Amino acid sequence: MIFAEIFKQDDGKIRGFKINGHSNTAPKGFDIYCAGISALSQAAFLCIMNHLHREITGESADGHLVLKLKQPADDLTEAAFQTMLIGMREIEKIAPQAFKLKITSDSETKDFSVPSASAQITLMSNFGFPENDS
Repeated sequence: MIFAEIFKQDDGKIRGFKINGHSNTAPKGFDIYCAGISALSQAAFLCIMNHLHREITGESADGHLVLKLKQPADDLTEAAFQTMLIGMREIEKIAPQAFKLKITSDSETKDFSVPSASAQITLMSNFGFPENDS
């Protein structure tokens, strides 16, 4: 099963997310639920990094993705995150056996740590993106 946790600031804006697991509903490369969650989270990542030019920390590995804004969320980052969240909620509705979503506020979150500054490059290289967007 894929588990996603969305982290919100105390003002209600999303500041990051953590995704873990595999849905195991089809062979690797053919799993529509994994593909959907991956596409939504990568689109949010690309929008925040390459279009909005926000600084993030995060990590990526097989079946694991963490992204956190270094600065407080704003209306533009919220649009990117909300678009991702809308898609994830739809996947959860049609495939509750494959995907679970949890929303957590800052006051509830005690363990939303991210790795060192090199994580941005690692995250981008795991997605196959170049290190610099020139």
